[in-house]
Formats: sequence, structure tokens, C-alpha cells
Amino acid sequence: MRTTNSVNRRFFLRWANLLGLTAWFPSIRELGKRPPERIESVHAGNARKANRLPSPETLLLKDYCPKSIYEIPVTKIDKAKYPVIDMHSHPYAETAQQIQEWVKTMDEVGIRKTVILTKATGPEFDDIYNRYAKHADRFEMWCGLDLSGHDKPGFGPAAIRELERCREMGARGVGEIHDKGNGLVSGKSRAPGMHPDDARMDGLWERSGELGMPVSLHVADPIWMYQKMDKTNDGLMNAYAWRLDNQPNIVSLPGMIAIFDRTLRRHRRTTFIACHFANLDYDLARLGEMFENNPNLYADISARYAETAPIPRYVSQFYEKYGDRLLYGTDMGFDMTMYRITFRILESLDEHFYENEQFHYHWSLNGFGLSGKTLMNVYQANALKLLSGVS
Repeated sequence: MRTTNSVNRRFFLRWANLLGLTAWFPSIRELGKRPPERIESVHAGNARKANRLPSPETLLLKDYCPKSIYEIPVTKIDKAKYPVIDMHSHPYAETAQQIQEWVKTMDEVGIRKTVILTKATGPEFDDIYNRYAKHADRFEMWCGLDLSGHDKPGFGPAAIRELERCREMGARGVGEIHDKGNGLVSGKSRAPGMHPDDARMDGLWERSGELGMPVSLHVADPIWMYQKMDKTNDGLMNAYAWRLDNQPNIVSLPGMIAIFDRTLRRHRRTTFIACHFANLDYDLARLGEMFENNPNLYADISARYAETAPIPRYVSQFYEKYGDRLLYGTDMGFDMTMYRITFRILESLDEHFYENEQFHYHWSLNGFGLSGKTLMNVYQANALKLLSGVS
């Protein structure tokens, strides 16, 4: 048990009094005493400090920032166990210097290559591609889709031609394409009401497969965003900022998964990557069913570490079972600390720790302690299979 100086001092004084030592050593009676004015100033300072702190009765959920007090092992992982391919990032670095700093960080933490999901087409894609071209061995560019004219007769051929042009420019995949329930979105290009299984999208999905370009598709959002924003929502602290429960006409999360399922079955020659576990982090068994039924499906694990780390045993079993279909991704910038947090969750068996500055949930996190084989698959082997399909 740990003791403090004040505890030791009180212990000594009690025994000194019992043994009558204070009579022989008067100075002992003064041990530990503070001048009255010092006591008053300390009490006044504490009172002022207490007045500045919110009362537990008025503390807001958004201000709750717990810290673990458990004296348990803490694993520090500076570099990933194996070289990593990050399959989900964005053009966060906007200048040559920032890109160089990103490369340096990648070297330090063990990121071999980063896939940049630009979501862009036309001059915007070209500009991003040229910006990163100096480091073509470290960054791979994926383009978006031009959805303009989706609501007019004849949509499709022009969008396919732009996809082919981006492919010739250097795009090696498509993404990140969003549909959170209101329709497809690719960066600035929007198609309200048109979902991935819409017949108007058939030509684009088919041509992506023919070109050997995997499609990174983000459907729905975490389940907590659809729940009531009340005391029963255990993800309320983050869900409220991204809430979808107040959009009455939005397709539900299960509805979006059904749409994705139909898309996968219709386009077997096209490889799809479900971003963020297809937002089935709360129901991984359903994602497992999708893997079983759709050989053309992979899923990236990006930006869902906080949602899965609270249930480590179940999640680690899922990783071990479907480790050949999961892809490492971040989607959280390129800060060195961020990468190391993901490694700690994937590689260690640490328990009950918080990363409140990185994530916006207040759940405690736990490590999965994944096996070497699974880590190798998630970190790079699965990605290499996909990327090798692109000449």
C-alpha cells in the first residue's frame, strides 16, 4: 500500500504521544503544525478553487472527462508490430511541408503507405493528385464520382467517362462515397434520394470493377445517432453532435445495410470496402453474415476504435474469425499519438483506459491483443490483395 508523508507524520505523532516522547522532545509537538495564517490561506484557496469547479449536481455530460485510477499495466507501442497500409485517410496535408511531415510521422510509427480518399473528380482531384505526386510510393490516390445530372435523363455515361479519366490520371480506387440515408454524396457532388442500389448507379459500379478500382463506401452512421437523445443513450456524448434521430425521412441504419447488401449481390465483379465496419460495430454478427454472403466485401476499421474497444473479448473473436476481410484505417488526421492509440487497442491487452482527447465518447477502452497472423492480415496483407488488383 502506498503511504504519504502526512500519513507517516500522523502515525509518528500518535505513537510519540503514547510513549510520552513529547515531554522529552517539545519540538515534536510542533511537527506537522502550520501557522494559523497559513491554514487560513490554504482553506481560502481551496474554497476559491472549489467555487470555480462545477458541482457534481450541475456538471454537464460534455464536460465529463474521467481518468482511470487503476494501477494496472500500461503498454506503450511507438511503432506497429508490422508495416501498415492505412486504407482510409483523406488529404489532410495541404502543403508540401505538411506532406513531408506526414511522411516523417509515417516512418516513425510504421505506416508503409496511406490511401487518400479524395472524394473528388475533375480539377479538384487533379490538384490533390499533383500535390502528393512527389511521394507516390507512400500515398495512393482514390477519386470520387461525378453525380451531377443524376436527376436528369441519360445520367451515367458522362460520370463513367470522368471515372475513366481519373483512372488515367492516377486514381487507383473510388472513395469515400457516402450515403447516410439521404442519398449518395461524393465530396461536393450530391445525389439526394439516390442510393447505392439505384439502377442509375449500375454502370458506375460495373465500370469500377472492370477498371480494377475498389469502391470505399460509407453507409449509415453509428447506431447511437439514430437513438433517442435521452438518458438511455449510452453514446449520447458523441451522438448528439451527429444526431440523425431528428431527420424523419432518413433511411434507417438497417435499411441502409439492406441497400448495401443488394448492391453487393448485384455487382459481384466489383470489390466494395465498407467504411467503419459498415457502422455495424454494435452488431458485428450482422457484418459477419455480410462477409459470408458476399465474397466481394471487405470492411475497414477506421474511426471505430472507441466504439469497439469497450467490448474487447467479443470484438477480438470477430477479428480472429474475419481477419482476412478487415483493413486497417484511421480517418483521424495524421497525428503521431493517434496512430499509437490505434496500435495500443489492436496489439495490447491493456484494460480500462481513456483517450478522451482523441475520441468523443466517455467509455473506457480495452486492448484486443490480436494474434500475429490477424495483425499481419489487418495491417497489410489484405490491403496488398486489393491493391495488387490494380496495375
